[in-house]
Amino acid sequence: MKNFFFLLCAYFFSTAMFSQAGHIMQGVGSVNMSMGGAATAQPLDISGALHWNPATISTFDDTILKLDLGLFFSSPELSSTVPEFDGEGQPTGNFYSGTTEDDRGVSPMPALAMVWGKPESKHTFGASIFGISGFGVTFPESMTNPINMPQSMGGFGRVESDYMLLQIGLAWAYELTDELSIGIQPTLDYAALELMPNPTANPTQAGYPSTDKASAIGFGGQVGIFYNSSSGIKAGVSYKTTQSFGDFELDNTYLDGTTSTNTFNMDYPAILSFGLGYSLGTIDVAVDYRIVDYENTDGFSTVGWTQTASVQGFGWKNINIVSAGLQYKGINKMPIRVGYTYSSNPIDSDVAFFNIPATAIIKNAFQVGLSYQFSEKFTLDALYHYGTSGGSTSGPLLNPQFAQAYPPYGAIPGSEVSYDMTTSMIGIGASIKL
Repeated sequence: MKNFFFLLCAYFFSTAMFSQAGHIMQGVGSVNMSMGGAATAQPLDISGALHWNPATISTFDDTILKLDLGLFFSSPELSSTVPEFDGEGQPTGNFYSGTTEDDRGVSPMPALAMVWGKPESKHTFGASIFGISGFGVTFPESMTNPINMPQSMGGFGRVESDYMLLQIGLAWAYELTDELSIGIQPTLDYAALELMPNPTANPTQAGYPSTDKASAIGFGGQVGIFYNSSSGIKAGVSYKTTQSFGDFELDNTYLDGTTSTNTFNMDYPAILSFGLGYSLGTIDVAVDYRIVDYENTDGFSTVGWTQTASVQGFGWKNINIVSAGLQYKGINKMPIRVGYTYSSNPIDSDVAFFNIPATAIIKNAFQVGLSYQFSEKFTLDALYHYGTSGGSTSGPLLNPQFAQAYPPYGAIPGSEVSYDMTTSMIGIGASIKL
């Protein structure tokens, strides 16, 4: 029954987790996304509060159920350039270049949250099921783009990846005073990974294999503190621990039909968030700053080739995220929101090649949203998001056989691989007071 529950949740939530800041979703639900993801000190809805700072759910004094659904569109492009060689293996001075567009299509993004609170109680409880992380690309095999040429011709062929992380949280907040609250939230995680080809496996004469989808279970937690002054000034700090996972056990199939297995560990990084908020009359303002610790996270901290020419890890550096949002409530029953999110790029140029399966890095994201309050108990929300990588991430193609001549990773002279993308999303949400 436990496995059935995880599989059911994964089917509902996993069809769409795509990275925004690193491989982390910048926000959860229509309201939080429309504020740029800022909620550490400005809990406008229960989804954003539960995700970014469990202490902030103390502001909700009712039993509230929140459901969101977004439709996510992405358009990554993968380009590569390689030098041409003559029959004797000498460079001709000419170069061969091409670009492949992703054909993944549209993906749904649901989120579910619930909070229980009472005005006379200092305790507030919450539960959530969120897709908080992921990446995925589908670059078809191509005879015009070197990186997507068949493996028998030196390329990778079809490049396809699908990673998602579903997180279940149970939160508790306690009001120390009328203005100060603390919160804690243990979390249980389910992740699934599929790769074509699988660079974490040892290659053979047939090249790198493809994997069946593998899953892993993880756990972690989050703690937070929230200050909500009577003057409208708010402040919050939260810390989400590393979500520690077991190994993905990958079943591989090579192009010649042979099989193998390998394991790969990929945790979710620790995140430290600071937030400021201000509410006055018809205006709510929120600003968050986050530090994401990729450099101490399994699967991301290591990089390079093993002695058997498999890839050790992504090699990401820590990133900074700034989220900001403004809500205007001057229109009766229809608050309007705008938000912006900035994220630094975790991928340096010298390891860009290792990150072809996880190209969806968004530097700048812009959001608008609104809600309509049909009654005191029922509200509908709407969102539009647009994101851009702010230019290409690029670097040389790498070959383990060149590592001795061109350390540390074997960069092929005169070569380049690059990728960039834009994203868009429309979302709707419903909030019900029970």
